[in-house]
Amino acid sequence: MPARNESLRDHACLIVHGPDRPGIVAAVTALITRNQGNIVQLDQYSDDADGGAFFQRVVFHRADLAASMPEIEADIQATLADFGMEWTLTDQSVPKRMAILASTSDHCLLELLWRHRRGELPVTIPMVISNHTNTAEDVRSFGIPFFHVPSQGTDKSAAEAKILELVKDNVDFIVLARYMQIISEDFLETVGVPVINIHHSFLPAFVGAAPYRRAKERGVKLIGATSHYVTKDLDEGPIIEQDVARVNHAMDAAALQAHGAYVERAVLSRAVQWHAEDRVIRHGNQTIVFSDRP
Repeated sequence: MPARNESLRDHACLIVHGPDRPGIVAAVTALITRNQGNIVQLDQYSDDADGGAFFQRVVFHRADLAASMPEIEADIQATLADFGMEWTLTDQSVPKRMAILASTSDHCLLELLWRHRRGELPVTIPMVISNHTNTAEDVRSFGIPFFHVPSQGTDKSAAEAKILELVKDNVDFIVLARYMQIISEDFLETVGVPVINIHHSFLPAFVGAAPYRRAKERGVKLIGATSHYVTKDLDEGPIIEQDVARVNHAMDAAALQAHGAYVERAVLSRAVQWHAEDRVIRHGNQTIVFSDRP
């Protein structure tokens, strides 16, 4: 088990979502009180008070949490059964295990490793996997294991099988830090954990190679980045975070790309942090994100 975050010892996060109806908030707060918990954060949202969907994130402190988790989970199950709600309960002191997949671009990869070393991301990183070796030395300088898994040609099955072998039962989610390989539907079904991606926000206008060159040719005034969960529909999964930066006519394609890389690093880092802190609730092809940003 990953080392605990002592600052969050005895803190639990309860995520609740399902059909909205009167009494959910009262039931949730009552069960936390009943189990000697003290609420320290509470966020909720309803997309329609008359028959819509309800979402709630509650962080609470309970002394000797680990020992009481089974009892609390049983109470949650019994309490929320009549409401038809889905729920998850996590011990916030146990960081999620995050594997990173990367290719030759290192800006998103190194940003995540740096933020992790500074203690800004509540995760452990058991491995970085890349289809190239140019980042191996940098990764290992952070004390993170690096694995080279080549992926050549149109048949990616051997590479995906090797990656699955590495991550199986070892990670809680995967981040594609500019991993320039298409992930197959079979991989997503087999890996069984969320996969988070980052890409420029020119899609669908500039699909394929050299998007910043073509953006320069079109005279774009905004560049941006999108981080989302990966689904079988490639870059159409539920969006976690986006941001933009203004650019002007004087910038060449290289300058646009540099600005784009900066936005990509920030957007991916926020998406990873929010996922790791259980702030993101998936709802169809959308997300509810309880963050401190508007």
